Amino acid sequence: MNLDKREQMARKRAVWLRNYQRARGRALTRLAQQYPDQFKEILEEERLSDEANGKAWLDISGTTATDVGFYLPPHRQDGTYRSGQTNGDKQNEGNVGGEA
Repeated sequence: MNLDKREQMARKRAVWLRNYQRARGRALTRLAQQYPDQFKEILEEERLSDEANGKAWLDISGTTATDVGFYLPPHRQDGTYRSGQTNGDKQNEGNVGGEA
């Protein structure tokens, strides 16, 4: 009986989380389209923060820098932004993942 209740609550939570993440994803897409420069800037700041704090995944198992000691990939050791290294001319830039 207790297992049934836990399973029911887990299913309810999974449905809620799926619906929330779906709506949140659409909202982020709309914000990214309305404010592309600010969105890219904030996204890059957050990515760098994750790397600096050892919270970025290093592989598919979920291993982070705090699990194995701090690691900075060779292409990041000079302190340049990844977005500045790729597509700098924005020639190949497309829709920011949004629905038309």
